[in-house]
Amino acid sequence: MADSQKAGLAQRDIEQAIIALKKGAHLLKYGRRGKPKFCPFRLSSDESLLVWYSGRDEKQLKLSLVSKIIPGQRTAIFQQHPQPEKEYQSFSLLYNDRSLDLICKDKDEAEVWFVGLKALITRGNYRKWRAESRCESVSSESPHNRLRRNSPSITPCDSGDLDGVPYENIGQNRLGKAFSELLSYTAVSKCTNQSKSISNPSLSSPLLDNSNGRISASEGFRVSLSSAVSSSSQGSCPEDFDALGDVYIWGEGIRDGLLGGGPNKVGSQCSLNSKLDALLPKALESTVVLDVHGIACGGRHAVLVTRQGEIFSWGEESGGRLGHGVEADVSHPKIIDTLSGMNVELVACGEYHTCAVTLSGDLYTWGDGTHNYGLLGHGSEVSHWIPQKVSGPIEEIRVSYISCGAWHTAVVTSAGQLFTFGEGSFGALGHGDHTTSNIPREVESLRGLRTIRVACGVWHTAAVVEAINELSDSGTSANPSFGKLYTWGDGDKGRLGHGDNEPRLVPECVAALIGENICQVGCGHDLTVTLTTAGRVYTMGSTAYGQLGSATADGKLPTCVEGEIANSFVEEVACGSCHVAVLTSKAEIYTWGKGSNGQLGHGDNNHRNTPTIVDSLKDKQVKNVACGSNFTAVICVHKWVSSADHSVCSGCHNPFGFRRKRHNCYNCGLVFCKSCSSKKSLKASLAPNLNKPYRVCDDCFNKLKKAMESISVSQNSRARIGNVHNKSNGVMDKETWVPKLQATLSRLSSFGAVNNAESMHSRLFSRATSPVLGMPSPIRSSEDISEDSKRANDSLAQEIISLRAQVQELTCKSKNLEAELEKTSKKLMEVTAIATDEADKCKSAKEVIKSLATQLKEMADKMPEAHSDILNCCTVSGQNGSNLNQLPTESLSMSINSRLESNGISKSQNLPTGNKGQNEKGEWVVQDEPGVYITLSALPGGGGNELKRVRFSRRHFTEAQAEKWWAEFGAKVCERHKVKSTD
Repeated sequence: MADSQKAGLAQRDIEQAIIALKKGAHLLKYGRRGKPKFCPFRLSSDESLLVWYSGRDEKQLKLSLVSKIIPGQRTAIFQQHPQPEKEYQSFSLLYNDRSLDLICKDKDEAEVWFVGLKALITRGNYRKWRAESRCESVSSESPHNRLRRNSPSITPCDSGDLDGVPYENIGQNRLGKAFSELLSYTAVSKCTNQSKSISNPSLSSPLLDNSNGRISASEGFRVSLSSAVSSSSQGSCPEDFDALGDVYIWGEGIRDGLLGGGPNKVGSQCSLNSKLDALLPKALESTVVLDVHGIACGGRHAVLVTRQGEIFSWGEESGGRLGHGVEADVSHPKIIDTLSGMNVELVACGEYHTCAVTLSGDLYTWGDGTHNYGLLGHGSEVSHWIPQKVSGPIEEIRVSYISCGAWHTAVVTSAGQLFTFGEGSFGALGHGDHTTSNIPREVESLRGLRTIRVACGVWHTAAVVEAINELSDSGTSANPSFGKLYTWGDGDKGRLGHGDNEPRLVPECVAALIGENICQVGCGHDLTVTLTTAGRVYTMGSTAYGQLGSATADGKLPTCVEGEIANSFVEEVACGSCHVAVLTSKAEIYTWGKGSNGQLGHGDNNHRNTPTIVDSLKDKQVKNVACGSNFTAVICVHKWVSSADHSVCSGCHNPFGFRRKRHNCYNCGLVFCKSCSSKKSLKASLAPNLNKPYRVCDDCFNKLKKAMESISVSQNSRARIGNVHNKSNGVMDKETWVPKLQATLSRLSSFGAVNNAESMHSRLFSRATSPVLGMPSPIRSSEDISEDSKRANDSLAQEIISLRAQVQELTCKSKNLEAELEKTSKKLMEVTAIATDEADKCKSAKEVIKSLATQLKEMADKMPEAHSDILNCCTVSGQNGSNLNQLPTESLSMSINSRLESNGISKSQNLPTGNKGQNEKGEWVVQDEPGVYITLSALPGGGGNELKRVRFSRRHFTEAQAEKWWAEFGAKVCERHKVKSTD
C-alpha cells in the first residue's frame, strides 16, 4: 500500500514537471559558434519534441533521439564560455554525437526541466527496449495500447508505459533534491562508470520525504512565472484546445499579481502608503507552474483547481478559510494537503469560508464558523482550519453545484434538490421563516422541481429552476424544458426583480423573465445578474455604481443589458459586490459597475454604467471569469510564443526596427526594447558575471528589488538574534564540516545508497563537489563559506551603521518638530487670550450702547410739546424717504433765498441731535424728478411750505442744464409743493 502511494506521488510530481515544460521558459542556449543566446524552449503537446526558436527559425529535437541527459557543464561546448557559478543550473542532452547545452534561470527551474526530461527520455528508452523484446506476433490491440490516454496535457505517462519501471527507491527523493543529488553522484562516479549512473531508470522519478511525511507538490519545486513564456500573438493553433490555463487577476489588494497577505494586507497600517490595487490584469504569481481548470474568488482570498484535481488557496487568512491549518497569510497559491489526491471538481468562496466538491460528489467546507451562524454546515459553530466533509442530510447525496454567500451557503445535488444552510435572518435560506440552520436543509417549496444553478448574495439568493416548456407539445420548440429564475430573501433596492422592495421568505418566480430561458445567475451585494441561453444578460437591483449596465434602468424589474454587448453572445457571467464581468463567445471580457479598486480592469478607478471591454485581454483567449468582492480573475489559454512575437517588444508591444533594437532581459529572458529594459541589476539570474549589473526589464527589476529588500530585512533580524550563537558554535561547525562531507561521499559512493541519502547531506555534498573537476573539495568550500560569512557580516555592519544614522537623523527631525509645535502652541494660547479680551470689551461696549439708547429714549419722552412737533416733522420726512443723508454726495446745489421775512422762531438750544445752525422748524427733502432734490420747510399756521433750496445731481445735470430746467419748471414745482413766496 505504501509503495503504491509513493508511486502515485511520483507520478503526480512528474506530471507537474511536464506541465512546466509545456508552458515553456527562456533558457540560455550554448552553440558551437558564437556566444550563448536566449531562446524560448517548450515541450510539444504530444511530449515527443523539444521545440525552440533561434531567431525566426523554429528548431526541434525528438526526445526519442536523446541517449542521455547530463547535469552540469561537462561538455566541450560548455567549456568555450564556462560559467562555474551556474553549474547547478545547467544540463546537456546528448543525441547523435551532438549535444544541446542549456542554462536555466535558477537551480529550481533546472531541477524541474531535468526531472521532466529525464522521465520522458527514460520512458522513451523503455518503450524502445520493450519494442525490441516484444514478439512480432503480439497483437496491436494489447491492453497497453488500450490504456493510451486521450489528452496528453492531462496525464503525461501511460500506466502501461511505466509497467516494469522500478519504483522501489522513488519514495526517498523528490524534485527539490533530485537534480543536486544526481549532479553530485555523476561527478563522483565520472571516472568509474559515468554512463551507468546517468541512464539508470531508478532516478527517473525522484521523490523526497521529510520528517513530517510527504511534502506538497507546490513545495517540491519552484518555477518563477516570469520564466513561463506567455504569448501575446493573435490567432490560435490546434494545441489551444488542450492548452494549459493561465490566471490573470486584478483589483483590490492584488499587488503585481498577488492577493493580499503579509504585512501589506488590505487595511493594515503598512499598506496605507502602498499601492495595493492592480488597475490592469496581472499574471498570477505562483511558486509552481499550474494548469488551472477552475477558480473561485471570495472577499480577500481565492481558490483554484488544477486539471489534475488539486486545490490551491491563497490570500489573507481569517478563521481558517485558506484551509492550510495555520493562521498565516499566503501570497502565492499553496496546495491544500488535506484534499490532495481527492480529485476536486468544484470550488466556491464566501467572505469567511470556502467549499469544495470532489469528483465523487462529496462536499467539504472550512473557515470561520464561530461567529458566522453555522455556515459550514457541520451542525455546530466551530471553526475548521482544514477541510471537513459535510455529513447530515447530504452525506449520501452527490453534490453537483455549490455557491457561497457572506452568511449562508447553497448546494445543488445531482437530482436537482436544493439545500441551504447558514444565517436566515432575512429569509435568504428560503425555508419560509427567519431561522438559522447549521446543517443542510432542503428548500421545501422547490421540492419536485429540478434546480440547475444557484447563487448566494449577502442577504438574498437566486436559483435557476428547470420547468416544462409548454410550447414543446405544439412542435414550435425543440427543448422540452427551460430555465426559470426564482429569487428570495431581502428585497431592498429591487434586487429580487419582483418590482418592489418587499422580502420573500420562500422562492418566488420572477414574472418579468417568464418568457426567457435562464441558464446562469449571479448575486452581488444589492444586485442580481442572470444569463439566458440566447446570450442575453439581465440585471436587477441597486443603481448606485452603474452595475445594472444601463443608465436608464431603475432596478425594480430585470433590464436587458445593451451597449457594447448588444451584438455579442455572452457565455458566462460573474458578479462581485458591486461590479459585473461577462465572457463572450469571442473570448472577450466586458466589465461594468464599481471601479474604485480597479476591479473593472480598465487602468483607472472610474465607475462605468455600460459594458466596456477589457483591452488588456484582447490578445488573450479567455476561458472562464470569476469575481471576488472587489477583484476579478480570468483563466486564459496559455499560448506558446511564436517567431512573430520576437518582432515586437514584450513590454510595449511596439515592433522592432532600425532604431528600436532588441534586448534580452537577463532575468526572464524575454525580448524588450531599450526603453522597456533600461534598468540594470546585480541579481539577474542569467547574468554571465555576478559582479556586474546586467540589463533587466522593469517588472523583473521591481521583483529583484523587492527580493533584495526582504532579504536584507530578514538578515538584519537574524543577525541580531544569532550573533552570539554563531560565535559560540563557529569552531564546532568547522570541525564537523569535513567529516560530514566524507560521510556523505561514502554513502553516495555506491548507487544503491544514492536514494537513501538525507536531504541535508546531499545538498551540502552537491555544493561542495564540482562536476567539472570530478572530485570533492571540502577545504575550498569551508573557505568559501567563511569568506561569504565575512562578506555578509560586513554588509550587515554597513546596514547597521546606515540604520543608526537614519535613526539619529529622524530623532533630530522629531526634536525640531517638537520645538516648532511648542512655539506654535504658545502663539495659539496668546491669540486665544487676545480674542477673549476683545470679546469681553465688545460685550461691555454693547452694554454701554444699550444704556445710552435707554437714556435717549427717556429724554425724548421728557421734551416740550413744540420740540415734539419738530421731531414729528422730521420723522415724517424720514418716512417719506427724503432724508438728507440719502442724497448723493456729488450734487450741484442751487439755493433760492427766500425773500420772505423770518417767522421769528429762534434756534433750538435743547435739541438732542446737537447740530449747529438747525432751525426749530422741520425741514425735509423731496425728489421731484430723478436728480432734482427740493428742501422744504413748513410755514407757521399751516399756510403752505417754504422753499429752502434746490439741488441737482451732477449725474443728470450740468450747471447750465440745471438753470435752464429751473427756469422752465420752477413755477410748476412751487405750485406742486404749495410753496408760498414771502415779501
